[in-house]
Amino acid sequence: MNSSRTRLDNGLTMREAGPGELPEILHHRRNMFLDMGYTDDGRLAAAMKAAESFFARRLANGEYREWFIEDRAGKVVAGGGVVVFDYHAGPRDPSPRRPIIVNVYTDPGHRRKGLARILMQTMIAWCRAEGFGSVVLHASDQGRHLYETLGFVPTNEMRLMLR
Repeated sequence: MNSSRTRLDNGLTMREAGPGELPEILHHRRNMFLDMGYTDDGRLAAAMKAAESFFARRLANGEYREWFIEDRAGKVVAGGGVVVFDYHAGPRDPSPRRPIIVNVYTDPGHRRKGLARILMQTMIAWCRAEGFGSVVLHASDQGRHLYETLGFVPTNEMRLMLR
């Protein structure tokens, strides 16, 4: 983990999160799902329980990287991360590892100020520096425009819901 801080406009600071900050990551993840309309408390609780061990393990071994933006008081107001996972190689990308951007969230009082864009640019730059050929994400309706302005395009992925 890199503990350096980047000063942003308006007294905000960006930094990489550490393994001890899993509760903040899960807080953002839960709020992200609430904003997308997932309101079933039982399902959210089950998802957070499963996410806790998933992200804890990957924060510890480096397969998950998270960046936070903090206000002047040190409160985290936005964040986003990259999971690197094993993946089958193909002709477009022979690498057996792929990144996916997840957990992009900004507190309501700090939205429309470019914080998600700064986080996205940071995560994309990190993926490039790591030598990845592409990065994917699942776009919420609220985030789709931002992602499109950054060059993300829909793919040919299809989904069949099994339950």
